[in-house]
Amino acid sequence: HFIFMEYFIVDEGLMWGRILEILARKAAEGVDVRILYDGTCEFALLPHDYPKRLKALGISCKVFSPLTPFVSTHYNYRDHRKILVIDGHTAFNGGVNLADEYINAVRKYGYWKDSVIMLEGKAAWSLTLMFLEMWELCSGQKEHFEKFYPWEKTLCPVETQGLVQPYADSPMDNENVGEHVYIQMLNMAKDYVYITSPYLIVDDSMISALCLAAKSGVDVRIITPHIWDKALIHLTTRSYYQELIQGGVKIYEYSKGFIHAKTFVSDDETATVGTTNLDFRSLYLHFECGVWMYGTDTVGKIRDDFLCTLNECHQVTLEDCRGSLLRKAFQSLLRLFAPLL
Repeated sequence: HFIFMEYFIVDEGLMWGRILEILARKAAEGVDVRILYDGTCEFALLPHDYPKRLKALGISCKVFSPLTPFVSTHYNYRDHRKILVIDGHTAFNGGVNLADEYINAVRKYGYWKDSVIMLEGKAAWSLTLMFLEMWELCSGQKEHFEKFYPWEKTLCPVETQGLVQPYADSPMDNENVGEHVYIQMLNMAKDYVYITSPYLIVDDSMISALCLAAKSGVDVRIITPHIWDKALIHLTTRSYYQELIQGGVKIYEYSKGFIHAKTFVSDDETATVGTTNLDFRSLYLHFECGVWMYGTDTVGKIRDDFLCTLNECHQVTLEDCRGSLLRKAFQSLLRLFAPLL
């Protein structure tokens, strides 16, 4: 009946080409195919008339906040979500955008590691609602959400142990949902919290939560990339290592390349997979989303994936954090501009 796709990055290549071929075929069969991508794609990746090109294939396309010559603080608000929904009953969410580096068809920064979660049942419907709300915002057209609900005349047949709760985050309100999910997991942990994030540019509240958990006896471990995609951001990320290590947090860098996954897992009970990085932009300036779960089999799979990934990492020590005075001064300067990075 419908395929809805909302992504931060869409880039022409092998991955997007294969998907687009399927989407065009489905559109020709009468499926309602809609694509929503962030306006920064027009700046570097896609031509300005790309929505018209997709329309010729029968695909509806909207661009979130296209870039214009006019200066505005609204350009800080980006749509960083990655959502794929099929017929309202199946959905995907996580770190993977629609570009070849995400499937290692090209290797810009070594081996690219990421995480995505597939949902079936009513949790998938939650992601459908997130997409439709953003589509309304970008199109200016009122949607009748109920007509997309897949179990209007029957009960949802999907059951699971535990709880699965998708969540959305917006910079346009006073609720920092992504940050609150992370801090709540840190505050509730008793044994461990394992974290993966491509960036580690955090404020005092997150630093306090991480260090307080570690000082309380919780095994707090964070994996970040060893090979960077943005030099200044990587330097800023490393500027937080010393403070966190001194607070009892264990830091590891993924030696094989770039880890783009955004995951938390704690105590074999709770986990989250989503789009929110541990940086100011994701926590405060982007539209983001994720999936929190409790007591499901997937929690153990996320834990096992983290522990397996540790075999391809090296642990950062305080000795590694020592550098020249010039380097430390430059990193301190970068931290002043951290909210803009």
